[in-house]
Amino acid sequence: MIHGGRLVIAFWAMMGLAAGLSASAFAAEEPAGRDILKTLRPGHPRLFVTSETLPVLRRAVQADPAMKDLFARLRSSADRVLGQSPVEHKLVGPRLLGESRRCLDRVSALALVHLLSGEEKYAARAARELQAAAAFKDWNPSHFLDTAEMSCAFGVGYDWLYAYLSKEQRDSFRAALIEKGLRLGLESYRGTGKYGWWTRARHNWSQVCNGGLAVGALAIADEEPALAREVLESGLKAVLPAMANFGPDGSWNEGPGYWGYTLQYTSHYLGALETALGSMMGLEKTPGLAEAGVFRVYFVGPTGKTFNFADAHEGAGSAPSMFWLARTFKRPLYAWHHRPEVRPAPLDLVWYAAEDQRPAAAGLPLSKHFRRDDVVFMRSTWEDPRALWVGLKGGDNAANHSHLDLGSFVLDAQGQRWAEDLGSDDYNLPAYFGNKRWTYYRLKTESHNTLLLGGENQNPRAKAPVVAFAGAGADGAAVVDLSAAWPAARRVQRGVAMLAGRSILVEDEVEAAAPVEVLWGMVTRARVTAQKQDAVLEQRGARLYARILAPADAVFDTVSANPQPPEAQQRDATKLVVRLPDKVTSVRLAVALSPDSGAFAAAAAAVKPLAQWPGWTK
Repeated sequence: MIHGGRLVIAFWAMMGLAAGLSASAFAAEEPAGRDILKTLRPGHPRLFVTSETLPVLRRAVQADPAMKDLFARLRSSADRVLGQSPVEHKLVGPRLLGESRRCLDRVSALALVHLLSGEEKYAARAARELQAAAAFKDWNPSHFLDTAEMSCAFGVGYDWLYAYLSKEQRDSFRAALIEKGLRLGLESYRGTGKYGWWTRARHNWSQVCNGGLAVGALAIADEEPALAREVLESGLKAVLPAMANFGPDGSWNEGPGYWGYTLQYTSHYLGALETALGSMMGLEKTPGLAEAGVFRVYFVGPTGKTFNFADAHEGAGSAPSMFWLARTFKRPLYAWHHRPEVRPAPLDLVWYAAEDQRPAAAGLPLSKHFRRDDVVFMRSTWEDPRALWVGLKGGDNAANHSHLDLGSFVLDAQGQRWAEDLGSDDYNLPAYFGNKRWTYYRLKTESHNTLLLGGENQNPRAKAPVVAFAGAGADGAAVVDLSAAWPAARRVQRGVAMLAGRSILVEDEVEAAAPVEVLWGMVTRARVTAQKQDAVLEQRGARLYARILAPADAVFDTVSANPQPPEAQQRDATKLVVRLPDKVTSVRLAVALSPDSGAFAAAAAAVKPLAQWPGWTK
C-alpha cells in the first residue's frame, strides 16, 4: 500500500537508498591509509538532508497529505518552543541529560521548520538555544551521554542553520562543540580522558556516545578535518562490539526502552555518515540490524504497551528509527508499525517511508523466539487490539539495566494488560546502579511475574536459556531453564504455552536438595477475586480467569505490590500469588490464564512434564 504519490517516492530515491544492501560479513569498511573525509559532501546541509533532497522535501510537505500533516504538527511543536526559555545548566542527580535532550529536540525541530518554511523566527530561536548551551561551563563529561547528546544537538544545529548563522555565531558554536564535546571525546578515544570508559562499552552508551560525537564531527569536518577524521575513525572502531549485540535477530538485552535509545543513535550515526560521506562504512551490514525493527513489532503488545523488561516503561513511544530501518533495509513492515505512533520528530519527516506491509503479508509467525537474548513472544492473531498475547523472558541477569526477572511474563487480552512489569524506578534513588540496586522492589525478583524460592532474589549473575521453543499458528510453547537463578535448587524450569490462541498455560517444575518455599506471582492492576484454585481479574469491563491446575493443594492469594516511599508507588497494583501448604523438594505447579473460562479443560489436558513439551534443543 502506497501513501502519497510519485513526489514522496522520488524523495526517497534521491536519498540514495534504492540499492539493496550486501549480506556479507560485517566489518568496518574504511581501508587503512584511505582518507575517510575524501568523500565529504561540501557545503551545508549534509546531515540527514542535503541541498539536493531539501527542495524535494519542501514540495512533499506541501503536496503529500501525510507529509503535510506531519509538518503541521512539527511546526506546532516548534511554535510552542518560541515562547519558552532556553536550556539551563541544571543537573538532576549526576545528569545534565534532560537539558541535552531538550536542546537536541528543540534545535532540530526549529531548524527543520526553518529549512522547510524559510521563516527566520525559527532559526533565531534555535540559535538562541545553541547560544545558551554554548555558554555552559561544560556539558557534564562525567556522565558522557550528556556530552554526546549535546554534541549531536550542536552538529545538527550548526549544519542545518549554517546559511542563517552569522560568522560570529558559527565561530562560537563551533568552538563550543570542539572544546566541550569533540575534544573530550578525542581524549577518551586516545585513553587520556578522565571519563573514557564508554569507549569499551557494549551497550547503549556506545551507540549514543560514538554516534553523537560523529554527528558533531561531520558538521565541522571541512573546517576541522584533523579533529573530525580522528573522531570518526576512532568511533568506527569503538562501536563495533556494541553493534554486534544486534545479532542474530535484532533483539536488545537492555529492554525495549534502551532498544529505542540505541536505535535512535544508531540511525543518527549511520544516517549522518550516509548523507555526509556517501557511505555507512559497512555498519549497515551488522548482523541483526536489519531485523531490529522486528523486535519492536513483537515487543509491543496488542494494547500498545511493551514487554518492558529491564529499566523500561510500558509505553511504546515514538521511534523515527523505524522509518530509517524501513527505508534502509526495504522493510515496509516497520513503517506500517511506526506510523500510528508518529509524534512527530524532525527525522520522521526526513525519513518518512510511504509504503506499508502488514505482519501476515511479511510472513511473521505468531510466535517468535529471539535467540541471543532469549525472549519469547506468542499471540493469537495480528492486528486485533483484543488479541491474546504473552511475552516470556529468559536471558541474563547481568545484562546492563537488567532486573532480577528471569522467567517473568507479561500478558495482554481483551485490550487490557493483565500481567504487568512495573518497570524502572527513579535512577536517582541511592545507589540505584550500585550496591542497593537489588534492594529496590521494582528491580527485585519479588516484583516480577516469576517464581520466588525461599523468599530470595535470583542470582544477579544468572543466565536463563530458552531450551525449548515451538510455534505453529496460534499454538506456541517455550521452556526456559531457571536453574542458575537459584543455585541452592537442583532444577528450576518454566514453560509457557499458548493453546489455540485461547489460553496461556504457565507450568513450573522445581527440584531442590532441601525443602524450600515456592511462591508463584503475577502483578496486576486489575481487581482480583481469589477463591481456592480459581481467581477472576476484572478491569474496564473485561475479565481474565485464572485456575490452578496443579498441585491440588495449592491456592490463590493476594499480597501488596507496593513498597515503602521513596520507592515508586503503585497503589492500584496487586500481586496474585499461588501458595503451597508446605515447603517442598519437588513440585509441578501449573496455572492457566484465559479470557474464556471454558478454555480450562483444554489447558488441563496440556499439563505434562516439561521434558515432553515440543521444540527441545538437542
